[in-house]
Amino acid sequence: MQRTTVITGASDGIGAAAAKMLAYPGHTLVVVGRSEEKTKAIAQELDADYFLADFADLAQVRALSADLAHRYPRIDVLANNAGGVMGQREMTVDGHEKTFQVNHLAPFLLTTLLIDQLVKSRATIINTSSAANKIMAKFNIDDLDAQQHYTPNSAYGNAKLANILFTKELNRRYGDHGVNAAAFHPGMVGTNFSSESAGSLRMIYSLFGRRFMLSPPQGADTLVWLATTQPGTDWEPGEYYVRRKPAKANKLAEDPHLAQQLWDTSAAMVRQG
Repeated sequence: MQRTTVITGASDGIGAAAAKMLAYPGHTLVVVGRSEEKTKAIAQELDADYFLADFADLAQVRALSADLAHRYPRIDVLANNAGGVMGQREMTVDGHEKTFQVNHLAPFLLTTLLIDQLVKSRATIINTSSAANKIMAKFNIDDLDAQQHYTPNSAYGNAKLANILFTKELNRRYGDHGVNAAAFHPGMVGTNFSSESAGSLRMIYSLFGRRFMLSPPQGADTLVWLATTQPGTDWEPGEYYVRRKPAKANKLAEDPHLAQQLWDTSAAMVRQG
């Protein structure tokens, strides 16, 4: 059976590496990126379809979801991989803190807009998180836009914890309907994802250099494994993985009430009007 795989943040780094590893003959691969030049180049290399969307603009996410729903009768894998570490606190055109929107609100919106199609396809949904969820998060459900407290690192950690909470709530709401969701940490990968950051993550990248970090294909390994193996048999839906194994996340990730709160609050934040 022909499969359709959609990967966001696929113009560079682990997203591009995963796309190259998932470009199977006879299957449909869809790459999504912000840069037309980079995204088009990856698509042409892999004979894949491509779409452009800047996740700092939710109107573009809505347009992307509509295009995907119209173009593809089924979506077997949705890899929510787009994200990044930002510098100074910045508000998007939608009025939200940029780190939180790009890393969590945008993929939340894309997934929920496509949910009927994903349920119908019994899809696998993969959310790229980070170990920052455990060591950097200062999570406050009442301050998701970081009006009271902001540092580049805590904003990133909060967003990556949100990815895991979203994964767990997605599994609770739609797991019985055939959707299988997982989050994962790719490791410290030598990419340019922290280029906009003024925080310590950028310092770490500068000090250690890419030669001491994982390559993008190594970072993409768990994503590809989740995308190509059997949920419920090879891995447990709703869990957080590191190096293909279940891992401990921030203790807040185990709070089902918080996961429900985040879902409801996120839905309100992305609601138009």
